[in-house]
This record gives sequence, structure tokens and C-alpha cells, in this order.
Amino acid sequence: MIQLPAGKTNKRTRTPRPGFVLDVDKSTPPILFHHGEGLKLEKLPAGRSRVIYPAEPHDGLSDPDGAIRDALDNPLGESEPLRALLTPTMKLTIAFDDISLPLPPMRKPDVRQRIIEAVLDLAAEAGVDDIHIIAALALHRRMTEDELRHAVGDRVYDAFEPHGALYNHDAEDPDGMVLLGETKHGEEVQMNKRAAESDLIVYVNINLVSMDGGWKSTATGLSGYQGLRHHHNVETMQASKSFMDRHNSELHHSNWRMGKVIRDAGVKIFQIETTVNNNTFGVDGPLAVLQKREWEWNGRDRASFAAMQAGLRRMPAATRRKAFQSWLAPYELTSVQAGEVEAVHEVTTANTLAQHLVPVEGQTDVLTMGLPYICPYNVNSVMNPILVMCLGLGYFFNLYRGKPLVREGGVLIMSHPTPWEFHPVHHPSYIDFFEEVLADTTDPIEIEQKYEKQYAEDEWYRHLYRTSHAYHGVHPFYMWYWGSHALQHLGQVIIVGGDVRAVKRLGFRPASTLQDALEMAGDVVGPQPTITHYHNPPIVMADVT
Repeated sequence: MIQLPAGKTNKRTRTPRPGFVLDVDKSTPPILFHHGEGLKLEKLPAGRSRVIYPAEPHDGLSDPDGAIRDALDNPLGESEPLRALLTPTMKLTIAFDDISLPLPPMRKPDVRQRIIEAVLDLAAEAGVDDIHIIAALALHRRMTEDELRHAVGDRVYDAFEPHGALYNHDAEDPDGMVLLGETKHGEEVQMNKRAAESDLIVYVNINLVSMDGGWKSTATGLSGYQGLRHHHNVETMQASKSFMDRHNSELHHSNWRMGKVIRDAGVKIFQIETTVNNNTFGVDGPLAVLQKREWEWNGRDRASFAAMQAGLRRMPAATRRKAFQSWLAPYELTSVQAGEVEAVHEVTTANTLAQHLVPVEGQTDVLTMGLPYICPYNVNSVMNPILVMCLGLGYFFNLYRGKPLVREGGVLIMSHPTPWEFHPVHHPSYIDFFEEVLADTTDPIEIEQKYEKQYAEDEWYRHLYRTSHAYHGVHPFYMWYWGSHALQHLGQVIIVGGDVRAVKRLGFRPASTLQDALEMAGDVVGPQPTITHYHNPPIVMADVT
């Protein structure tokens, strides 16, 4: 297991440096590329390459529990303090973001535990007895006991789970879902029945990126296929010009329309949103070198990286995966705000962008990225080929505001082993999607029209979603659609170091080395192309002008 040495802390003594763009010259050292559960150093061509580095982690709040209490007592927008909304005879539902956030999972105490305990303290003072706590997982897999304990803490788990008052949202429960109405666009708004019929929903959110939170919390997290199909579709994804920029995201426009229906239906929500810094690997400890800029590595850093790289190469794949999946990030809470959904989210988004945005001038011919071992849908699991596509084309490609970092018709090069491997419990419908659907076509529109309904309504997939720890039958479709804007925009996608058969099944081109991939890209965008490398994780978001 990867652990920090005892007694180490993450406190900083200087102002964190902002993110910046490095123009590569002949003196620039090799650049770090993540490669699944492995690491590479790659030399980028001088004179036509640049690297976008994230800002250093912002300082965390000195008194996170005090800040949480203050937010609950001083809400934003047209909302009373939480304690004023609590009455003895009320029905209270606390919903929280599931295991897909944050990435990697954070060290204890998780921010959700801190907030839920603070909310429960106020509820106890008010004499509230009817309380349910729900993991708002939409069509994601059910969280395990260990995962729930990590998120909410042992005290909350032991007090509520044995009595059936702490549980995973079940979007396929025929008696547990209700329709609240339709938007002006004819979008059905579906919600967890317990939450919808409560006197108050307290939603506990973690904003890891600017895509999270707002009306997306309840309109997506507590919904099901009947509601999600209206915005988790190819048309919406292709019209969303960056999921990270709400005002240019059709996905978010749909969620905000649904939010109006939720509000008009009389569902009362007290939204609590938080931001964390991007302290993914720590400022000291065994992985700290991964968060440093390469030309600042000292002798100890270089030795640490070389030993880590060599050790990972010698490990069996399962051991490497277990080591990385055991890592808990030392994230720190940087803000917490509560109250009315939209007022809260405006402040939250500003705080998120303050950590992530890096100004970038102009687009590039070729965008390179090293994909890490984790994405929102393989926590404690396997990064299968479909999730590789989703992470690169759905998430990393969309880490921009303004214009895509790579020009239209440009080339995306991703480094990842892309194994032909699936978690049989978590991703059963992914296996069939990969073997049946992608063997027939990779076109998102054709996939949607020909196969989606069959998988979405399959009774076996429904059973596994409800009773095991499987993602919903339709989930691999959504992950494929998630990359459809990038597929429409790009001229070619190349994966370096991937399983050749798996890469070709995805419809992409395989390359053995980065140099080979750059030569292949030249056939599409011309000789001597400009190259930009996304140096993440930690998360960085390009503000492209």
C-alpha cells in the first residue's frame, strides 16, 4: 500500500504559484506522462511544443468544521439558515455525491462526513427523527459498505445503515421513483420518491471540477433513465462545447431546466457545495514528485521517480492496480457555501476555477495527454477501454473554457496501456457493449439508435444494478456519448502503448511510442505540427483565447 510517512503534513509556508504555460526548448527536460498504473518520461520537440502546468494547491481552510457551521448559519440566496428550516415533525433527506468524487478518494475525514455530521447535529437539536441519508448515484454502481463508511464516517454509518436509513439510490425501484413534470422542452423530470416527498432535501456536494454541482446534483444524481436520457444523449453531448463551462454546456442547460421543474413542484432543497484544492499527490511523501515541475526535481526527486518507475515495471498488473487504488489524496477544503442552489453554485464555480484555470493563447495542432489510473467510474476497479476513451475524449478534452485546446481537425494523442480487461462485477454491460456494439459500429448516433434501448431496458442488467455493484446497463453508452463532441471535432485519435486489438476496437490508431504517434499525426495535420501537453493530474483547465 502507498502511505505517507508518519508525522508528515501538507502545510505550506509560501504563496502557491499559479499555473502557467511552458514553451519547450532544447534545455527542457523530459516531461512526465501518466500511463495508467505506470509512468513515462517523454522528450517533446523543441520550438513547437508547450506544456500546460496546473497551479500549485491553494491553501485549505484553517478551520473546516467552523467554516461548515458558518455556511449552514449564513446561507446564500433566498434561504433561511438550516437550523431555521428544521422542525421535529419534518421528513428530512440528506443526499450526497457518490464514489465518483473526488478522484482519487480523499483521506479521512471525508468532507461529506464533516458536513453530514454538522447537519445531523442541527437536526438533533431541532428534534428531527425522520431522517434518510442517500448516496445520489443515479445510474452508477452501488457503493460498498467500506466505501459508504469512508464517505460518511463510522458514526453516521452505524447509526443509520442498520435501520435502513442510509442507502444507495435505486433508480430502477418501481415504487421508489416519481415524475415531477416536464420542462418546456418536453424533458421528463424524474426523482427519488423519498427525496421528492421530503419536507427538505439537504444535498452535500463536492466540486472537484466546474462540471459538478448546481442543479446537476439533484436533477441527475437522484434521477433515473427516464429523466437522464433527455440530456445524456448524443445530440446534447455534441452541443455541449465543454462540460466544464456551464454556460456553453447543453448538458447543464437541460439540468437547469429540470431544476426549475423541481423547484416549481415544491421540492425544497438546501444545497451545500464545497471545493477542494488540487493536492492530489501531496507536497511530501512517496508520490510528491508527481506534483513537481520536472526542471525543479532535485537528486532525491530523480532517484525517487526512477525507483518508483522501476518498481512499478516489476510489479504484476494486479499489484500495481491495488497500490494506486489504495492512494488517498490529501485534499483540503478550500470553500464551503450553502443555501439556494443557484446562488451557491455561482460562488462554488468561481472558487473551483480559481484553482484550475490557466490562460492559454491559441489552439494547437496536436494535443497530448498521459491518462492516469483512475476516472470517475473505475474507483476500486479496472480502467477498461471504454473508460479510457471517456477519460481522454470526454473529460480531459473538455478541460477548457472558450475554445478546445486542439484545433478542429487536429489530433489527440493519449498514453495508456488500454488493456482488454473489464471488472466482471462492476462493468457487465460494458463487456457486452465492447464485444457486440463496438464490433459493429463506433458511430455514436448509430449506436444510440440501434442499441441503447435494448441495453437500458435489459432485465438482467437491471437486476445486477439493483442487487449487486454493477453500473446500469445503459452506462457504457453514456460514456461513449461523453466523447462524441471530441470525436466530431478531432481529425484523429492515437493511443500510445495500448493493447493494439483494444485500441482498434475503439476505432483509434495504435502507436508504440510517442515519436511514432507524432509522425502519424503529421500525416493528418501536416509536418512540424504544434504540440501541447496537458500536464495532469493534478487537474488543470485551459482558458483558451
